[in-house]
Amino acid sequence: EVQLVESGGGLVQAGGSLRLSCATSEFSFDDYVIGWFRQAPGKEREGVSCISSLRGVENYADSVKGRFTVSRDNAKNTVYLQMNNLKPEDTAVYYCAADRGKIATMNEALYEYWGQGTQVTVSS
Repeated sequence: EVQLVESGGGLVQAGGSLRLSCATSEFSFDDYVIGWFRQAPGKEREGVSCISSLRGVENYADSVKGRFTVSRDNAKNTVYLQMNNLKPEDTAVYYCAADRGKIATMNEALYEYWGQGTQVTVSS
């Protein structure tokens, strides 16, 4: 089963920063939209950000605009989520996922491959 691997989660104080990474050795990210999603305890999973394959078009949820930045390094087959000015409400398990489509959408039904998730905890 194809899997993506997230890393970089952890415990940070409010106002701090973390950088998440998403990688796989099983296929090239070049042709995939890569999305970041999160699920907080007791809540449904929600889209956070995504980046398209060709032009690197970025998309963000309103709750993270101006604080999070998604980027991709195709040479390293890795996508990053830089998270700054973290808030307690950002606490969640963060997942990356891959979609073979061309449009940077956070419709999770379109994503074919998923990682196992990495925990991000922001203390107040």
